[in-house]
Amino acid sequence: MLKIKKLTKKFEDLTAVKEVDLEVERGEFFSIIGPNGSGKTTIIKCILGLLHPTEGDILLENKSIISNPKETKAKIGYIPDEPKIWSHITGEEFLYFSGALYGMDKQKIKEKVPELLKHFNLEGIERKYYENYSRGNKQKFTILAALLHKPDLILVDEPIVGLDPEAAKTAMRLLSNFVNKGGSIFMATHTLPVAEKHSTRVGVLHRGVLKETGSINQLREKMSHPEASLLEIYNHFSKNE
Repeated sequence: MLKIKKLTKKFEDLTAVKEVDLEVERGEFFSIIGPNGSGKTTIIKCILGLLHPTEGDILLENKSIISNPKETKAKIGYIPDEPKIWSHITGEEFLYFSGALYGMDKQKIKEKVPELLKHFNLEGIERKYYENYSRGNKQKFTILAALLHKPDLILVDEPIVGLDPEAAKTAMRLLSNFVNKGGSIFMATHTLPVAEKHSTRVGVLHRGVLKETGSINQLREKMSHPEASLLEIYNHFSKNE
């Protein structure tokens, strides 16, 4: 599904990401964990094409995102950590706009939107402007927009920031259902309990270097600690320079 090959991203003298190699298979929930500044969002922005890699390549279904941007991006959904949307657009208009960007038929969008709104009980506010939404409701609409066109891969940057506990539970259920139906998730997070509960595999990212990948049990075996928490796993592998 997704292959990241020797990805390096530099900002002048700062190397934000260094020679990252990893793969995410179809039907996999992959989480990359690390603190702020470790390079997680940089990797996601390179996959999206918002940043151009200094070195390396990124493939989706064996096609380079760099050389085939339009074809590959059509298969990707994105949930940012900060739902920055034009203030003078309604939630409903935003969903229609998102669907149109991906070439969806207007009738198909019309059929899909009411179904999506029900997940977060957003019926009744979908025609209000974004500037009047709470931060949590803005995030809910961005999650629904990522699911709308039925992508193959969803990139997620801290999905539950700003959501109340019930909405966070719903968001993770939607993402898990997406994976169970054959989709793939690449999630960047420092919310370790979320990653530990939902991930099929995790990657430990430290100062732009991918230190280790594997299922949580595989990582526990590598450190000979069968009961290790994800925080302990991160601390173990990140300290090995």
